[in-house]
Amino acid sequence: MSVLEMKVPSPGESITEVEIATWLVKDGDYVEKDQPIAEVDSDKATLELPAEQSGIITLKAEEGDVVQVGQVVCLIDMDAAKPAGSAAPAAEAPKQEEAPKAAEPAKQEAPKPAAQPVAAAATQTYATGAPSPAAKKILDEKGIDASQVSGSGRDGRISKSDAELAAVPAFGGNPLSATGSRGTTTTKLSVLRRKIAQRLVSVKNETAMLTTFNEVDMSEIFRLRKQYKEEFAQKHGVGLGFMSFFTKAVTRALQMYPDVNASIDGDFKVNYDFCDISIAVSGPKGLMVPVLRNAENMSFASVEANIKDLAIKVRDGKITVDEMTGGTFTITNGGTFGSMMSTPIINPPQSAILGMHNIIQRPVAVDGQVVIRPMMYVAMSYDHRIIDGKESVGFLVAVKEAIDNPVGILMGGDERKGLGL
Repeated sequence: MSVLEMKVPSPGESITEVEIATWLVKDGDYVEKDQPIAEVDSDKATLELPAEQSGIITLKAEEGDVVQVGQVVCLIDMDAAKPAGSAAPAAEAPKQEEAPKAAEPAKQEAPKPAAQPVAAAATQTYATGAPSPAAKKILDEKGIDASQVSGSGRDGRISKSDAELAAVPAFGGNPLSATGSRGTTTTKLSVLRRKIAQRLVSVKNETAMLTTFNEVDMSEIFRLRKQYKEEFAQKHGVGLGFMSFFTKAVTRALQMYPDVNASIDGDFKVNYDFCDISIAVSGPKGLMVPVLRNAENMSFASVEANIKDLAIKVRDGKITVDEMTGGTFTITNGGTFGSMMSTPIINPPQSAILGMHNIIQRPVAVDGQVVIRPMMYVAMSYDHRIIDGKESVGFLVAVKEAIDNPVGILMGGDERKGLGL
């Protein structure tokens, strides 16, 4: 009997453990070689685990288990015959996006009597014991009647943990007269989400983060996109979006203000002579930041093509750790979700990040006249330990100048040549 022990491969340098996010097959299934059998979360990305050989699979880890790189997570019996009439499962393997794991815990809510409607179950009074002093204090603070809590202690006594887990009544509502759904769902955060949370908190605690604001006039970019979008798409095979203008504006500003394109390493400052721009992309697993390498050398078409390719990989869960590693500066666009203004958080170990926002037609003064222009607020958060106010404000003004006048500053005065037309 030939049995293959499948071990967790290393997703990338410095990653020592991953979490089994979703098994795409069941114990005892027949799997084909290279068929995706699981999705695993690292602290940087979600990756698919393909079967190394064909055969009957035996799972050795549960969903939610954190396993070490090199640990055996399943066995594949390579001598097992493929069941007659079985379809190739690779194309039918359920994706986490199609059947979100977060929906499963709803089945694990507090059990209700089978013959009792939800409304009656919500107002049921349980026979319980008296709460402990600590539990009573917590229940009083939450505004929960002890008769609504089922105690887990001896003789039904309500413990402190029972009180802490008790659901808080809806705002302004009386728990004894509630008639709507009062269920709760608890879902374990993925390794990726937990790592993001840790990084964001560490940034707030370990950097001297400040944010400076400005606004940009999008009129010229609107004109260029309207005038050349079809010709640009026909020649380059990609659309002319806003991000290429901002990427070009940022790389120019980084070369003007090199301290913004730097990071802290202990007692040293590291300056980079290249601009690797991290572009924040929202995906099914959360916010990812794939990197445009040497963006300072890219054309408008090259920026758009690379961003499109990376965004598709994020959406399909195909982005690799290497494609998200590094980066010297980040651009994030909260405007796609309707954000008017925000203070973006630095993406460590970088020292600055640019936040784009939504575009609103606003009255502005131009040459002494009030006119309506498409305006956007931009925000730059920076680490004040190595970036002074002069550099941060100067950097953002340089970005503003390039966006207000893209032809003169980013295209050398020739818009068709600048767009590669």
